[in-house]
Amino acid sequence: MRFSFCLPLFLLPALFVQPAAMPAPKRPSPATIRDWQSRKFGMFIHFGLYSELGGVWKGERIQDYNEQIRLHAHIPKDEYAAVAARFNPSKWDPDAIVKLAEAAGMKFIVITSKHHDGFSMFHTRESKFNIVDGSPYGKDIVKGLSDACARHGMKFGVYFSTIDWQDPRANGISQPPAKENDNVIPKAHEDYNVAQLRELTTRYGPLTEVWFDMGQPTPEQSERFAATVHTAQPECMVSGRVFNSQGDFTVMGDNELPTSVIDEPWQTPGSIYDETWGYRSWQERKDLAGKTHEHLLRLVKVVSRGGNYILNIGPRGDGTVVEFEADVLRGVGAWVKANAEAVYGSSAQPFRELDFGYATTKPGRLYLMVTKWPADGQLALPGLKNKLTRAYLLSDSAKTPLPLDNSGDSRIVNVPAAHPASPAVVIVAEYTGPLSVIPPSVPAGPAGVVELDQKDATKEFNYNNRGYYEGPTVYKLRWDFAPSQAGQYNVEVTYRKNASVGPIELDLGGQRLVVSLKEGHGDEPATANAGKLALAMAESLRLSLTPKHPFQKGDKLGVTIDKVVLTPAK
Repeated sequence: MRFSFCLPLFLLPALFVQPAAMPAPKRPSPATIRDWQSRKFGMFIHFGLYSELGGVWKGERIQDYNEQIRLHAHIPKDEYAAVAARFNPSKWDPDAIVKLAEAAGMKFIVITSKHHDGFSMFHTRESKFNIVDGSPYGKDIVKGLSDACARHGMKFGVYFSTIDWQDPRANGISQPPAKENDNVIPKAHEDYNVAQLRELTTRYGPLTEVWFDMGQPTPEQSERFAATVHTAQPECMVSGRVFNSQGDFTVMGDNELPTSVIDEPWQTPGSIYDETWGYRSWQERKDLAGKTHEHLLRLVKVVSRGGNYILNIGPRGDGTVVEFEADVLRGVGAWVKANAEAVYGSSAQPFRELDFGYATTKPGRLYLMVTKWPADGQLALPGLKNKLTRAYLLSDSAKTPLPLDNSGDSRIVNVPAAHPASPAVVIVAEYTGPLSVIPPSVPAGPAGVVELDQKDATKEFNYNNRGYYEGPTVYKLRWDFAPSQAGQYNVEVTYRKNASVGPIELDLGGQRLVVSLKEGHGDEPATANAGKLALAMAESLRLSLTPKHPFQKGDKLGVTIDKVVLTPAK
């Protein structure tokens, strides 16, 4: 099977359809999605009333995320509201924020318009608990930053929490046995959220994304929130944390890096420190070089897997940026500036794994991001069928050629023992023709039998479905395998723990087999005869297993697959 890029799930209507009762809302165009994906690196800003407290309440240092200090310090509602009277971020400079993002190589900025504490950083008409009406600062933070982004040509978006600990229309802080911030959203609070979303999408210029967060919305509420955004701004990307598979892009868990390429638009939110997103006055800040390298490598990993990385800063209550955080961003930015060609507008690596690090691609070029220098000086590109024509260090303006090995199936770039001092050195490897990579493939066994074990399958997941705590669920298994002979094959599926409400489907290059399984099967394995498939001789073929088509985005596979066995028919 030759390497190919996949379209996002929501652009495959033949495979993923919206339920008939839920008309599909307007969605960003393919051009908008490609532009969003091309940016790769952005700035997140957690700034709010909590910034004034700096992680301290009544002299006590409060652990855990400090943007949620009202929760973790058990602050009464009226006492927290009183903090607004002294919240005066007079040193906030939105133009300086944009210039910092530019220095970091960031292409977009997203700021917290309202976090879980319910304090709005914009001039909402829906509540007086906001930066304009409720603080001595008296100015609209979101508006000021939106205008600054417009002046500098920076893309701008807003974070919006669908839970609210302060407004009487909401459920407040979740109580056990409910999980933290997993609030049900009452109808009155739903309407309040929609009214504020309309304000944000009609008064603050074009938004590149609305970054929803937390809560336990119903499918209908998720659809309504997303549709509210798309009605006002059809090209605005909605984050997956609107939940119930209504987002335009998937959001990983906080500081989470996926282990493989994800074939849809996605983003990893990262914080400078794992301990907090909002400002913490007593946070330990040391080893600037180590922290810079940490986030540089996170960016490399995210970009190599096809995603965007949004890295957070938490300004102080007076509006200033913590110098250590600014220095981290500038340090990452120095690397991005030197290696911009390998980052912006690139596509995910076509290799399942590279011993020396990571890669990105553009037509005719591979960008090899070397984080572990091989002892033998050879950067091997497993499965690459294209001939390499030239290789050189991206930092070398003379493009001094590096020796290549194209003999047989080898595709190797030879690198010198002496190399630039960088946590990720980029080497450009040019090739001819359409990119073609043969993935690692399961070989046929005795008598031509192909046994595809679940441990060898690549899993594809649903993200951001029923809420933050559900976690990813498998919707597809796929195997690459190399048959030893062409012809008809009998196909059997061995499975257990079937909770599916419907049949599964096998797909081999457009040949499909629908398989009905016994429901409610326990730990003992059962085997189902799936039928026959015709296999051609090839270096690699790909077999996929999903729910029966057509299925909705968010549907689970619902069964544990032990193996799929293909036996030559007699």
